Order: sequence, then structure tokens, then C-alpha cells
Amino acid sequence: MRLNEDFIDEIKARIRPSELIGRTVQLKRQGREFAGLSPFKKERTPSFFVNDEKRFYHCFASGKHGDIFTWLEEMEGLSFMEAAERLAGEAGLRLPEPDPQAAEKQVHRKSLVEWMEAAQAHFMRSLFGPHGEPARQYLKSRGLTGEDCKRFGIGFAPDSRTGLKDELVTAGAPVGDLIECGLLIQPDNGSPYDRFRDRIMFPIHDPRGRLVAFGGRALSKEARAKYLNSPETPIFHKGSVLYRFPEARRAASDPKQSIRGLIVAEGYLDVIALARAGLEHGVAPLGTAITEEQLQLLWRAGGEPVMCLDGDRAGRAAAFKAADRALPLLQPGKTLRFAFMPEGKDPDDILREDGANALRAMLTETRSLADMLWEREVGVEPLDDPDRRAGFRRRIRGLVAQIADGDIKEEYRREFDTRMEALFGSRPRSTYNRKGPGRLPRLGASPDLKRAARPAPGAADARILLLAAIEHPEIALDQVETLALLPLGSLDSLRDAVLDACSSGQSVPPDTLRALLAEAGFAAILKRLDGERGPMRAVLGGNEASARTRAESWMRLASAYMERSEAQRRREEVRARLDEEIDRADSESVRRLVEIRLRETSRSEPS
Repeated sequence: MRLNEDFIDEIKARIRPSELIGRTVQLKRQGREFAGLSPFKKERTPSFFVNDEKRFYHCFASGKHGDIFTWLEEMEGLSFMEAAERLAGEAGLRLPEPDPQAAEKQVHRKSLVEWMEAAQAHFMRSLFGPHGEPARQYLKSRGLTGEDCKRFGIGFAPDSRTGLKDELVTAGAPVGDLIECGLLIQPDNGSPYDRFRDRIMFPIHDPRGRLVAFGGRALSKEARAKYLNSPETPIFHKGSVLYRFPEARRAASDPKQSIRGLIVAEGYLDVIALARAGLEHGVAPLGTAITEEQLQLLWRAGGEPVMCLDGDRAGRAAAFKAADRALPLLQPGKTLRFAFMPEGKDPDDILREDGANALRAMLTETRSLADMLWEREVGVEPLDDPDRRAGFRRRIRGLVAQIADGDIKEEYRREFDTRMEALFGSRPRSTYNRKGPGRLPRLGASPDLKRAARPAPGAADARILLLAAIEHPEIALDQVETLALLPLGSLDSLRDAVLDACSSGQSVPPDTLRALLAEAGFAAILKRLDGERGPMRAVLGGNEASARTRAESWMRLASAYMERSEAQRRREEVRARLDEEIDRADSESVRRLVEIRLRETSRSEPS
């Protein structure tokens, strides 16, 4: 069977050579390429290079050169079809059934793409022609120049029923082909007419770089749809394409980028704004919630994709949908992060009003997928009675159960358990092991007993309390004595630096405080603490909480944390004395002592 070029190109688009070859050869990034020792000849200096952007490898020592197919043929002695079968499975594709008309279909699809390219040329000429003045004025109001329009292939579809149809048919296009690729609409009665009219046109390319669709933004406020995309066609499947993905994937491989994964914005102009700010690795789904295929595209480009969303309710709803879609697919190194613009603003607004540096800075303040899920579930209802807390725990367990990867599932379970302990506190478990005929095992001898007797006093609470004092310096200023007394363990030095920064008695702006702490050498710790922002906001009453509510919530958590820490200290004293007495006393007297002492400390510990 002969595979057509479209299928081969699709496999190459889905598998990075560095990922495949890196399983055999130890590769290190050098600029846009990866380098390693030749797998074909013995050598001490690397002369073997892999280029993901150009999809090939080259060995200067042996002269061998090829792609992922020739790699498997060279290294494993596979035939071309055996290599294709292996790679297709890895790419999530099935080898096509033998089709005697495959070559003819491939030629036809190629002709459809060529008519799409002809349409783009028409749209670009129209933008700079006499009928394109309103479109040029609109684009100018969005900060785009004529050069920007040429760079991004932006065009204009005039308000003409058959302008595009007439030009392409005159050039030899069959009307049926123009209907098939979505440029014309065939009504039930009457002649076909142009699908896009009086719209600014954005070209959409598939992962292989072929022009397969358009997105059109209406200029008229009376238009029934503000944005109109091409329909599903033989060359375009909306759920498997991202706007500007080919360009973004190439940009993401640049080691100079501060954000390595792709940036997912909401619309075409947002992606263009990112590119104009120097962030060429921006993409956008095509007007729908992100799909599983689009997630795989994002992860295929490498790094952790950042969902760049508006800070309003719709933006957060989109974030939650993306988190739900990604959850079952998570694997080590394949997750999502989230960045939110100020409410009412999108990336294009930030670029025009505050500049490229401000936009890049906002994209470095990201939140994890775990944060987004936690924030949503905490906000479902007040957690002020046992029934609601039980419902919350069940929802969290249900989310964790959706994760297919075992290692990721265990990490999420631990993370959410820690957060629930911080939110609700924990009660002591059973006091001792009753197994055995009247014999009490020595403390420390049983792992189960040790875990039951030594609950953590709330390390997550310590992180939340300190982060809250940094994010809201008025808390540090007003509660300086309480903050100074908190036993924070490894965070004591950072707490002391916060107190020093607030020692003047004047409130310090949060950004200024963080800058001072970073200069003092705490940048890495601050970054780790930022992972607690979701739980911190929940504990302090949510994003809309007043300063008074935040302060009162902080004091309640601080009080509970100090009580649990003191109870933990007393338990440790009791256990130390018990260990001594176990060495020299009979088991029955020790049993009675354990019951008395641990009952006393349990009564004194806050619930």
C-alpha cells in the first residue's frame, strides 16, 4: 500500500523528531536545534543535530540525514510501512485503508487549498482598495498598521454578493469546488453567493501550514454574527486547528522565549497583539471551547501552555471548561496554566494602553490547573456546615478520579488533601493500636501508629498565612505581634524579612514588598508560595472580600494554627516521656498512661 503525502505530512506534524530521537540519543538544546553524540559513529564531540522546526536530523560524522521515518528505518531496520505503522500509532492515527482513488482525492484537496489561497489574495487586495477604507480605519483604531496587515495576512471581504465568486470563476475555479471549501453558500433556491461579505478576514492554517479556512469579523453592528468562520470542509476541521499554530510552534522552540509553552488567547486580534508584543507563540481556538485535539496540539509544541483569558465571568468560565477538558488527559509535563487580564480588558487593550512589557509581565503571573479547579469548587457554596463540606469533599474526589495517569492522580490527591487540611483543619485519629492480646507496641515501632499519632500541625496554613501578609501588607502591619509569634519553620526567615519591610509603621504596596523580598534573596520561595494563592483567597473570603473581612479571616486562621501547633508540641512532649516509660514499665501500666495522656492532649486540641 502506498501512503499519500497528506497522511505522511500529518504524522510528521504530530511527532517532534527530538522527542523520538531523544529516546535513543542524549540530546541537549543548542539554540533552535538539539545536539548529541553520533549514534552512527564513535565520537567525543557532538556532531549529530536534530531540528524540530525543519523536521530532520543530520549527522556530520557519518553524513546521514533524514526524518522520523528514516530514523526508524536506520536504527531498527524497519521497512517504510513498518515505520509508518509505528509512528501512526504514536501520533494517534490509523493507517488508511487501501483506496484506489486516494491519489485523485489528494489532488482535489490540493486544488481546494489553492482556491483558498486565491481567495486570500483577493481579500488582501480589497483591504487596500477603495472599498477597504472602513476596514482600514477599524484596524488602525486597533493599533494595526498596513505592514501589520501584510504580516498577518489580514484582508477584507467587500459587501458584494458575488465579488469573490466572479473573480475566482473567471480564474477557472469550478463553482462546486468553491462551495466545497466553504467560500460560497449554495441556497436551496437560486445561485451560489459569497459566504463572507463586509468582514475583516483572518487566514487560518492547519498544523502543516496549509491555508484551509477563514475567520471573518463583521464591520456592521447589525450583523447577525460578530465572527463567522468557514464551515467544516474536506480540508478544515475546526476542532483540530488553532489560529496561527504553525508560526507559534516555530516561535515556541526559540530558547530566548521567557514563556516556553504556547499562549492560548480568546480571539484573532488577541493573538496578533501577543505577536506584536514579541510573543509570537500565541494561538486561539476558533470560537469554541478548547477540544482534546487542540490540547494535544498545544502539548506537542512543548512546554506548559498558558491560557490567557479575560478576567471577567466569561473568561473564568472558559478557564474552568479548559481545566475540565484537560483533567483526564494530564501526564507529567502535560498540563495547563492560566493567566487573567484585568476585568474588562483583553491582551489587545493591554498592549495599546500599557505597552508590550506590561502584557508580558501579566503572562508570567500564572495559576495552576489545580488552583482553578479548587477555586471553582470552593466557590460553589458556603462551606459552613458538615453537609456542605461533605459535598465539597465528594466533588474534589470526583475530580481526582477523572485523572487517568496514576502518578498525576496521586499528586493531585495529596495536593487537595493538604488544601482541605488548611481549609478545615484536622481532628486527631485513633489514639493507639488495639491489636494484639493486651500488648501495646512500642511507640515508633508501627508505621500505622506513628501516622495516627503524629498529624502535621498544618504546613499549608503556614504558607497561606505568610502569603496573605505579603499580598495584603496591611495585615502584616496591623497584626505584627501575631505574625512575629507564628511558628513557621523554614519560612521564619521570610517572615522576619516581611516584618523588617513593614517596620516603619507605614503600609508598603504589595508590588514594592515583593520586589524588596526578591532583592533580599527570597524570589524562589515567593514563587513557590504563589501556588497557594487559590486557597489563600478562599480562606480570606474570596476576591471581593473587604479589608476587614480579610483581617478577621486571617486572625481566625492564625489562632487555629497556633493552637494546633501548641497541641502538637504537647503531644510530642507526652510521646517523649512515654518512650522513656515504655522502656522500664509493664505493658498494662503503659496502656493506662497512654489512654490518660493522649485523652488529655486530644481534649485540649482545637477541632
